[in-house]
Amino acid sequence: MNRNFRGLLVACAWLTIAAPVVLRAQATAAPPKAAAQTADDSIADFGALVASLSERGGNFDTDNLISNESSYLHVMGALDKYGVKGGAYIGVGPDQNFSYIARIHPRIAFVIDIRRDNLLQHLMFKALFAGARNRTEYLALWLGKPLPADIEKWSAKSIDAIVAYIDATPPTDASASAARALVTAEVKKMGVALSATDYQTIARFHDEFINAGLALRFTTVGRPPQWYYPTLRQLILEHDLDGKLASYLASESDFQYVKSMERRNMVVPVVGDLGGTHALDAIGALMVKRGDKLSAMYPSNAEDYVIRDGNFRAYAKSVLALPRDSRSVMIRSYFGGGNHPEAVPGYYSTQLLQKVDAFAAGVAAGGYLSYRELVRSYLPLRN
Repeated sequence: MNRNFRGLLVACAWLTIAAPVVLRAQATAAPPKAAAQTADDSIADFGALVASLSERGGNFDTDNLISNESSYLHVMGALDKYGVKGGAYIGVGPDQNFSYIARIHPRIAFVIDIRRDNLLQHLMFKALFAGARNRTEYLALWLGKPLPADIEKWSAKSIDAIVAYIDATPPTDASASAARALVTAEVKKMGVALSATDYQTIARFHDEFINAGLALRFTTVGRPPQWYYPTLRQLILEHDLDGKLASYLASESDFQYVKSMERRNMVVPVVGDLGGTHALDAIGALMVKRGDKLSAMYPSNAEDYVIRDGNFRAYAKSVLALPRDSRSVMIRSYFGGGNHPEAVPGYYSTQLLQKVDAFAAGVAAGGYLSYRELVRSYLPLRN
């Protein structure tokens, strides 16, 4: 995401609809006992955990339904190279997180965003995973398309073939209505207290995908999409630096891994300010309780606005309190139009990796007075 994600980092007014019920801020960081890890590494009370970790939400000038980072997969090979596996994953934004989760295989993942809308969108994703047997059904339900008659056989299809089918198949009234009904029914099972307005918001988001299909782009209120914003089709068909298709929808095994995490309630959407006083600290307390170390944190370019808003020291303190080891990394995005040593020709955004230990050393040395300074510290993505 670019500067439009400022809302993630600015302390905003408490949402007036249902927020006191769903996203009540807790006096302590520890989740309720009902939300604790069970023997099979699943979360028993998903709604209670979401509520206990979350804090007050705020408004935002975009739905941020998809990423605007076309470079988001360029770190994939480096994640393997530097041994970034397992543990706990923390990220921001919509479904680009699933590609990182599919590559890293964390035990638990948290998606944090100051916008309550992002939580609602992730409930939609959770419902789609629950209703889909494979990638083809997932995309068909997501975009309101009819299913192919032999849906089970589509598990072996390439993502190019799946996207071609989705592109060639328009939604029908029946298929779109069935997809909407499935999402509503699944969300009602999740244990998160939602208002009628919340369900309307989820339906509105779903309708935007159904109406735009794979041509959907990141948009903001009152501003047209930038030329470099990718479509949903482009994001799904993006490659890593070795030219390999690498999104979570590129392989059935990657999709099924994320689906299994969603089924066990191990992808936890959290409403929280990265520069705030509760959500990130509460996630860290739960990681300590579970015995998980940070594998990767994906703040995108949100730290840019943490620095500008004067909340960087509080943010850094929370990050450095997270349990970690020498392999823990941060995944950043820099919108420099190719003006970075790691930039790839043809991409306006640049994806970067930094060891959390290196981040800690920079903080201790009093550095990172600007985002440009922060993105000068990075690991090489290629050999």
